[in-house]
Amino acid sequence: MSKQLERIQELIAMREEARLGGGEKAIEKQHARGKYTARERIDQLLDEGSFEELDMFVRHRCTNFGIDKKSFLGDGVVTGYGTIDGRLVYVFAQDFTVFGGALSETLALKICKVMDMAMKMGAPVIGLNDSGGARIQEGINALAGYSEIFQRNILASGVIPQISAILGPCAGGAVYSPALTDFTIMAKGISYMFLTGPKVVKTVTGEDVNEETLGGATVHATKSGVTHFAAEDGEDAIRIIRKLFSYIPQNNLEEAPLAECDDPIDRAEDMLNEIIPDSANRAYDMYQVIGAIVDNGEFLEVQKDYAKNIIVGFARFNGQSVGVVANQPKFLAGVLDCNASRKGARFVRFCDAFNIPLVTLVDVPGFLPGTGQEYNGVILHGAKLLYAYGEATVPKVTVTLRKSYGGSHIVMSCKQLRGDMNYAWPSAEIAVMGGAGAVNVLYAKQAKEVEDPKAFLAEKEEEYNKLFCNPYNAAKYGYIDDVIEPRNTRFRIIRALQQLQTKKVTNPAKKHGNIPL
Repeated sequence: MSKQLERIQELIAMREEARLGGGEKAIEKQHARGKYTARERIDQLLDEGSFEELDMFVRHRCTNFGIDKKSFLGDGVVTGYGTIDGRLVYVFAQDFTVFGGALSETLALKICKVMDMAMKMGAPVIGLNDSGGARIQEGINALAGYSEIFQRNILASGVIPQISAILGPCAGGAVYSPALTDFTIMAKGISYMFLTGPKVVKTVTGEDVNEETLGGATVHATKSGVTHFAAEDGEDAIRIIRKLFSYIPQNNLEEAPLAECDDPIDRAEDMLNEIIPDSANRAYDMYQVIGAIVDNGEFLEVQKDYAKNIIVGFARFNGQSVGVVANQPKFLAGVLDCNASRKGARFVRFCDAFNIPLVTLVDVPGFLPGTGQEYNGVILHGAKLLYAYGEATVPKVTVTLRKSYGGSHIVMSCKQLRGDMNYAWPSAEIAVMGGAGAVNVLYAKQAKEVEDPKAFLAEKEEEYNKLFCNPYNAAKYGYIDDVIEPRNTRFRIIRALQQLQTKKVTNPAKKHGNIPL
């Protein structure tokens, strides 16, 4: 055999070794935990045969604590690029079979390389996280590696989409990279995220808590809002990433991909004419409205189990990707509170950063009152949503279905926050407050001086409602562009979005604004 052929055989053997990661026994352990390997996950994520791996032959350079006697090709992360539905994407997948996926200096350099390439090429970056944290033997070099990744997350924010999947442990400093990205997906049963683990919690606070209760997928999907999607398992997490990817553009200078649409743009939905209850205190399901007006009823909800009083997610109108923000009357009457405001604001800012138009469906009675909200800074959180809508320059179409009162009217993409097309159903009530509250303020003194205060206040409430609790007073001033028949909502939104395709608005030149955090 010639020397050249020997070298080729050596290359093939090294590639086979690298593909085994930490070895067959470690792979078997990974499978026994109900988890896929890094390369299996990449194969599930990317189009078949599209993955091009980089830095397969990297090894760690540490000599502390005898770790130099043990090293693996690739050093605990698989990096490279490929396609999803034919679109370029960069990816890194931490390999738990190698040192538990613990981050080393060289592992961090591999991740940084693909992030830098993604920025140069204007393509999204997807991180598949499954790591025990920093490699303790590397000390400050491991911490420096995390910092290098975080800096790139920050600079890439709003330039290219960044998606993180948590498919195993993610603890300590490692949690900050997913937190800095646009969307986080956690897999139930196999993933967790926290800054300090159960043992530290027990030592410091005395609390007895396990990993799942402290930072499992369900906890972060329902209580903290840290994760945007809670997948049933690893495969479902990959499916969600691919679905999410179909709604977003490659970068901040491009539009989201257009999908073929066989759903007629003028499809009328008669049920919408009757969905608003006669009693203003009765609820209805906003999901029914969304499902009735979007293409083929398809809606990818974001953070569906967190702050359920507001709904956010992606849909299409005539094939165009759109961000939907809607109050949900079925939960807390659709009021805005701290969590709902934060949830809505972050979603609005993502859509604005990546040229995705916003459709807002309004039925909001106000902000949730009480010391709990005020002490938790509902003023600042509400201001985030206000800021996000006011800053957004993408096309904005707002439809008021029923209630739109006071400050909550303002923050839900009103005309004065540069709403482009603001529609209302005939059932809309746009006012400073509801009739009952208003007359108690306006006529409290006079009510004490009449024989029948109840009848007097009821008469004044009816008078107030006729004057203000309708869409026509706002329409009289041009704050509502048109009052539309509910059954035609889909058609009117699509026509508005078509008109707004050439919209050009720029904000004043500045380094950046100071959003109320």
